[in-house]
Amino acid sequence: MKLEQVQEYEKAVVFLLNLDGWDLKWTGNEDKYKHYDASGYTPKTDNDGNRIRCVIEMKFRNKYYPEKLLEKSKLDYLMSMNKDIVKLYFVADEKGNYLFWLNEIQLPKISKRYCPSTTLWSNKKELKEVYLLKENLASRINWNN
Repeated sequence: MKLEQVQEYEKAVVFLLNLDGWDLKWTGNEDKYKHYDASGYTPKTDNDGNRIRCVIEMKFRNKYYPEKLLEKSKLDYLMSMNKDIVKLYFVADEKGNYLFWLNEIQLPKISKRYCPSTTLWSNKKELKEVYLLKENLASRINWNN
């Protein structure tokens, strides 16, 4: 999958979520090393009626895996942001779309996996610390059966 295709998918997710009451902006052009792909507001409000800020990291997989891999370094970056910002992880694969509300889930133990050193631009692999998130931790947006 080429960078341009991933960016189009990211923009499409932002567009579709915005149709469902979100208020998101695609952040892909702002900084290619940023650890999230969209920012804005969820459809939810806090106790004072204010919209809830969020950031979303997105992954698009060509193959289905029952556990969704999230790099520890990406999660660490997201969780280091202001605690009032909701951190989300969106994964799309051939079986469905999954949205993990990272602030609210109990993370599994860290695993180590050989992963590409970068998502799209390298065949080189390196050992990385990752979380393998079970599907039942996510809000499933749809099934692709």
